[in-house]
Amino acid sequence: MGATLGAVSSKPRLGRPPASSSAETRGRIIDVARACFAELGYEATTNRTVASEAGITTGAIYHYFDSKLEIYQAVLDEVQRRVYQRFTAAERSADTFIGKIEAVLEAAHQLNREDPTLAQFLGASRIDSRRVADLSDHMQSTDPRRDGFFDNIVDVGVQTGEVAKSDRDAILSFIQAFTVGLTDGLSHDDTQHRQAIDGLKVALEGKINSP
Repeated sequence: MGATLGAVSSKPRLGRPPASSSAETRGRIIDVARACFAELGYEATTNRTVASEAGITTGAIYHYFDSKLEIYQAVLDEVQRRVYQRFTAAERSADTFIGKIEAVLEAAHQLNREDPTLAQFLGASRIDSRRVADLSDHMQSTDPRRDGFFDNIVDVGVQTGEVAKSDRDAILSFIQAFTVGLTDGLSHDDTQHRQAIDGLKVALEGKINSP
């Protein structure tokens, strides 16, 4: 296991926590589970693994979650909430289509620098959802959050004249493709992630052939 996971496992394991530490413990379980799912995948991650890394007993996990699937759903919801909260604040800082996309790209890079497990979990979740039938519905249920977010940005581009109405759907697919690529292919390497974002900005601003 990586340094992130191994760092917690040497702590004494706790049983049922007092009420005052309940929210903190639940949050720690979610954080640890996110790193486990990102590194090991859904099938290889067990409640025992998560409990050990969180410094609690396996039995104590069931004070917070009924199953591994419920832990996974909590992690997915938390990741989506954090990502789109940051993305929404970023896109609202600009008025143009290109400005909004570039602001979101910068937010994605900053998030990845702060906590690479966010992107790594999302990348792993796309693979796991194709392998594990139980996860398919959970992944599909979050797609509208992503698609609706970028739908609105592309519509701004149509309104400002930056995106031709006839190109709307193609541009939306393009945005979805490069955001998935950044997440799944480059989140592990900060330098490449930065370079890819800079390259996308060049493309968005139409400067590829500029001297």
